[in-house]
Amino acid sequence: MRILVASVGRDRATALRRATEEYEDRLRRYVRFEAVLVDPARLPDARAREAREREGAALKRRLPGELDFIALTREGERWTTRDLADYLDDMRTYGRPGAAFAIGGAHGLAPGLLARARTRLALSDMTLPHEVARLVLTEQLYRAATILRGEPYHKGP
Repeated sequence: MRILVASVGRDRATALRRATEEYEDRLRRYVRFEAVLVDPARLPDARAREAREREGAALKRRLPGELDFIALTREGERWTTRDLADYLDDMRTYGRPGAAFAIGGAHGLAPGLLARARTRLALSDMTLPHEVARLVLTEQLYRAATILRGEPYHKGP
């Protein structure tokens, strides 16, 4: 199974980046994992729609068509970690090639990209910076993978 996480933003050398890379490395033990970062549009807030469209086009170019596309947005479905594990398990069981998750920039994802999504997923009711969203998503993907393997990382039922 292949998992791709594509996000808008700059790759700064921060503690968040190091933590994200740690979970990415752990996740690669379970699935073919790739992280893709596209540059933000860097337009003023008055041109937010144009920024979303530019960033959406850059993300779309990086999203393989054969993968399920999941857009992260505040208005998305709320999944538990078990729901995510079940989604990955169904993908594996039914032979689907994998999933691509997209995290938008400061102004969110372009409407055209949202319309293309198989699922819209919310990590939180709160707005998260892309670096935090990427860390949380990657950690949850790793945790879901450990659940599927019956490994002790997941302590609850």
